[in-house]
Amino acid sequence: MSTCAIVGINWGDEGKGRMVDYLAGVYDVIVRYQGGNNAGHTVMNEYGKFALNLLPSGIFHKDKINLLGAGTVVDLKHLVEEIGRVRSQGVEISPDNLKISDRAIIVFPFYPLLDEMEEERLAGEKYGSTKRGIGPVYGDKYMKKAIQMGDLLRPKSLEKHLHTLIDWKNASLTGIYAHEPISRESIDEWLDSYAKPLKPYIADAGEVLKNAVKQGKSILFEAQLGALRDIQYGIYPFSSSSSPLAAYAPVGCGLPSLKVDNVVGVVKAYSTCVGEGPFVGELTDETGDWIRTAGGEYGAATGRPRRVAWLDIVATKYGVELQGADELALTKLDVLSGLEKIPVCVGYKLNGETVTSFPYTPDLYDCEPVYVTLNGWDEDLTGVRSFDALPKAAREYVLFCEEKLACPIKYVSVGPDREQLIIR
Repeated sequence: MSTCAIVGINWGDEGKGRMVDYLAGVYDVIVRYQGGNNAGHTVMNEYGKFALNLLPSGIFHKDKINLLGAGTVVDLKHLVEEIGRVRSQGVEISPDNLKISDRAIIVFPFYPLLDEMEEERLAGEKYGSTKRGIGPVYGDKYMKKAIQMGDLLRPKSLEKHLHTLIDWKNASLTGIYAHEPISRESIDEWLDSYAKPLKPYIADAGEVLKNAVKQGKSILFEAQLGALRDIQYGIYPFSSSSSPLAAYAPVGCGLPSLKVDNVVGVVKAYSTCVGEGPFVGELTDETGDWIRTAGGEYGAATGRPRRVAWLDIVATKYGVELQGADELALTKLDVLSGLEKIPVCVGYKLNGETVTSFPYTPDLYDCEPVYVTLNGWDEDLTGVRSFDALPKAAREYVLFCEEKLACPIKYVSVGPDREQLIIR
């Protein structure tokens, strides 16, 4: 039995989905251990192109167990509709290959409503929320007011907790935001439509994982977002509301006694960021527009244009350290083809000094990038399948990043398809 975590090194959107889809072929159980439908993993395979928000990226391997762990938050409507979309393209999904932890938290319709109203209240000081209700539902989780998936199987418990929760939410809606109260009837209707189809999938995640361990099965942990969005160590408060760190995987999966044997960190060949907050070296010119278009840099969950910058070694090395990465996957190297020169940020100028350690969040606003410029290449990389077959400048770019990050780059992605991957 072995375990592996595939995690984001930067701000999210690094290409984790394509790596999970690839590596799921050699693992037996694939677990999403945190987050909700506030981010997406884009996967391309023989079934087509998919933007997954809640389903683990191993769902395309019908002989694997896919688990939404105890650390996740589940919008029932979104999950039911996502299952329907994926099924419509020929993918088999059943309680045999998809399970939802009974300790995962339910995202009711009032959570996105509260999320949106709070962003409107903040106006110019907003955090850049996806407005999917993630912050409010995690807030309620830690205030011990949220409702777990297991309550859907226990009507008396659901009734008791839902009554208390709706009273609590209406106090906020009417008292803080001057919004009309939500009705119990509307929530009951929502549950009637979306809870029933998911009940067969609800399981004790701990038991599922313990049985897998007993049978010697291997486990792949799938993170959402990246290290710089971590609630504790990321660019707080412009972070997510959960921990996408590999260290959290055992806790969030449902069996805290598990250990992570190997951590694969995913980093893009350039930097992107969705949402608000400091982003050193952001390219707001034609070059940024060119990279955004060439890389299709639009959020998989929201469709928002991603902010673009050159690869940031300072932020990326911090992410490598946070994740405890054993090896890296460098994605979208093919997007940089056609550039004569490629700058790489190797330090920040802060208060007249050059720093190479990632600063405290407010200090990032005062940082200016310090670049080293490498040679670019013209060749199309999408058909290359070995490292030695890459253009010399592309190989030098990878080796430069590897040296600066002090972590081996084992995988180099040159396209979105499963086979467009160089393994060193």
